This record gives sequence, C-alpha cells and structure tokens, in this order.
Amino acid sequence: MGEESLKRRKGEDSGREDRQSIQSDEPQRMNLQKQANLFFSPLYGICMIVGTIIGSGIFISPKSVLGNVGAVGPCLIVWAACGVLATLGALCFAELGTMITKSGGEYPYLMEAFGPVPAFLFSWTSLLVIKPSSFAIICLSFAEYASAPFYPGCDPPPAVIKCLAAAAIVIITLVNSLSVKLGSYLQNFLTAAKMIIVTIIIVSGIVLLAQGKTENFKDAFKDSKISASSVCLAFYNGLWAYDGWNQLNYITEELKNPYRNLPLSIIIGIPLVTVCYVLINISYFTVMTPTELLQSQAVAVTFGDRVLYPAAWIVPLFVVCSTLGAANGTCFTAGRLVYVAGREGHMLKILSYISVKRLTPAPALIFYGTIAIIYIIPGDIDSLINYFSFAVWIFYGSTVFALIVMRFTRKEIARPIRVPLIIPIIVTVVAVLLVLAPIISAPELPYLYCGLFILSGIIVYAVFVHSKLDWPQKITNPITMYLQMLLEVVPEEEVTE
Repeated sequence: MGEESLKRRKGEDSGREDRQSIQSDEPQRMNLQKQANLFFSPLYGICMIVGTIIGSGIFISPKSVLGNVGAVGPCLIVWAACGVLATLGALCFAELGTMITKSGGEYPYLMEAFGPVPAFLFSWTSLLVIKPSSFAIICLSFAEYASAPFYPGCDPPPAVIKCLAAAAIVIITLVNSLSVKLGSYLQNFLTAAKMIIVTIIIVSGIVLLAQGKTENFKDAFKDSKISASSVCLAFYNGLWAYDGWNQLNYITEELKNPYRNLPLSIIIGIPLVTVCYVLINISYFTVMTPTELLQSQAVAVTFGDRVLYPAAWIVPLFVVCSTLGAANGTCFTAGRLVYVAGREGHMLKILSYISVKRLTPAPALIFYGTIAIIYIIPGDIDSLINYFSFAVWIFYGSTVFALIVMRFTRKEIARPIRVPLIIPIIVTVVAVLLVLAPIISAPELPYLYCGLFILSGIIVYAVFVHSKLDWPQKITNPITMYLQMLLEVVPEEEVTE
C-alpha cells in the first residue's frame, strides 16, 4: 500500500512537471504559431506572386509594346489590359488547381477534360518550344543589358549578344547540374536584385513627375497605329512580362486556408504587379520620347544614364542580376519538367537519369540548355517572344476552355474555388483572338512552323507512346547506355537503394 502511494505521488509530481514544462513552452509555441500564420497568410501569397512574375520582361518588352502600337497612351493601356487578363487567367487556374490536385502544370487538366493526346501535345510543345524559348529570351535579355555599357551610343553587335547569351546558358546549366544547393543559393541572391531595381526606377519616375516632367504624356494617342495584328503583337510582348501567372496555383499547399487566401492573393498580387509595370513605363516616358525609347538598345540603361548619372552603372548591374535570376529559376524548374517527361516515357529515358555524384538531373538540364542555345542562333528577342506567345496561348486557351467543358462533363468534382463562368469564357475568347488575329491579318512563316511542330507531336505520340513499338527502343537503348557511361548517371531507383 505504501509503495502504491509512493508511485502515485511520483506520478503526480511527474505530471505536474510536464504541465509546468508545457506551460513554460506555451508562449514560445504560440509565438511560432503566429509566425507560421504570418508566413502562410495572404501576404506570403502576394510576395510569391510578385516574385514569380517580375523578371526580365519589364526591361525588354516596353520597346516592343510601344513599337507595335506607336504611342504612349495605347502602350500604357496594353500594359494595364495585360494585367487584367493575367488576373482573370490566374483565377481560372486557381479553380483548376484546387479541383484537380495533380502536379504537371496544364497536363492533368487537359488529360481530365480531353484525354491523352492534347495532354501529350502540351508536354511535347512545352519541352521543345515553350520552356527552351523562354530560357533563350531571358538569356538574350541578359546579354543585351550586359553588353550595352560597352557600346555607348550604338547597338551591340548581334554576334556579341548571342555569344554572351550562349555563355549564360552554359554557366547556368553547369551550376544547376553540379549542385542543387548552389543553384538555390544563386537564386536567393539574384532575386533581391530585381526588387531593388524596380523600386529605384519607380521612385525616380515619381520624383520626376513631381518635378513636372510630363511633356511626353501630352497628345498621348497621337501617331498611334492600331490594328488587330499590332494589338495582338503588343499583347504578346506585354504578356511575356506577366508570364508566371499560371504557376500561382502551385502555392496552394503552402497557404493557410488556400480556398480563401489564394484568390485573395491573386486579386491583390497581380494588380500590384500591374501597377508596378505601368509606373515603370511612365518612368521611362518621363525622360524619353517615344522615338528615343524605340531607338534605345537597353531602355533601363538609357533611363539610368539620364537620371542616375554618375551612379548609372547601378541599373545595368541590377538588371543583369535580375535577368540571371529569372534564367536560373527557369532552368531549375524546366529541367525538372524534362526529367519528369523522361521518367513518364514521353522523352528519351536517359533524361530521367540523375548524376551518381551530384544527385542532379544532369541529362535533363544539358538537353534543356542545348535546345535553348539552338533557339538563340537564328532568332532575336522579338521573334522568339512572338513564337513563344503564339505557342503558349494555344495551350493557355485550351486549358481554360477545359475548365468550361468540365463544368458540364465533370459536375461531380468538388470545386473549393469556383469562379463565375463568364471569366473563363472571356479568357478563352481573348486567347483565340491572340492566336488567330496575327495569322489572319499578318501571316508569317514562323506561325506555320510552330503549328506544324505542335501537330507533329501526334505522330510522335502514335509511334513512341501509344504503339510502343520495339524498333525505337533498339535504336535508343545503345544511345542511352553510351550517354549513361559518359555522364555517369543512373536511374533514380539505383541511387535511392
């Protein structure tokens, strides 16, 4: 009896100590919870949106947008309208992302609505057109701003720009192939640069406006040239700067109460980016006439020379860092997309192998960088942006149309976020106009080549994916074995054992 009483007393003392320990830890746990709530709040979603969208486009696209519409007024309207379209598209993707919670971007949405062939065509086009051309555009943007200070008063030679862009692709590919951690450290360092330069340009523009630098805004619609083709091409270049809005549903799992905070983050975040873009363009026009802006090889460098002298070197330095950060982030994510496609059998199997020593998807990254360099050789920024936008808006429009189709064919699927039907209808109609208007009003061979390449994916799907014939494997197996030995890579399963 005495022993039982002693055990009971010890148990009570132990329980008391546990309760005291819990109570002493309670303020710390509550503080951590508050920090977590802040991290997963709409503020986190807004920061993710702004950081994802703002990249190299705002430093390259202003000249092309102005060149297509011809005047300050229509130029600013196009930038604002692109922001509205990106917001509506992001809301549609938010519904799709919370309705079909599978990774792979647009692939699972097209698969669910239309079947495997359209889904494969997206994968095929994304891997060989959309992602590599995006990488090439960003690295060409880097090359223009990196070379501009060395050629004052004239345009850098195209050969110099292309060699610098190719060197950037090689270096970024090597960094990401050698170490995942090194690539992420580089990304964190470069991401801060773009916010610094955006802030500098906007604040400088506001100060100049306050000082009365408004001459270029008088008769803002004079000499404008408006046609279906010119407006669509202006939208192509403007929407390139907003590219990344379709990635926003990927943060669903990181948000607290995503079904409320995700739409809220989109409604606040993308308009915030729109305001930044419009203010940056206004800042450019405070010191440059439309003619001077069109003649500038690097708009932000010209702005810095006129406003920040003798500290004008800050602008190209930070723009170079910003474009490198965008290129590094694109390489990091797209390399994984190639890796997944190889693992699923949609590309060569060697692309799904990883380095024995580095544990990185080195073959996928090398393949991706090689395709990007091929795009640089014949193309320039404007033609690549048009090529990219034409291809990407075919699938943006198809994906949003899939949302409309599934409203009627898949009514049983739960929709935590449900946008009004008029929104996907508007986005689909605009996507159709963006794709068809340039073809009808100003047809060019690159659009035909792009369309034929997309359709050629049907043949690839029939031969390599659907039929699963033996003879392609007899050809690819020796190539896979040779590259495996050369690159020292193995299937993922062998590394994880």
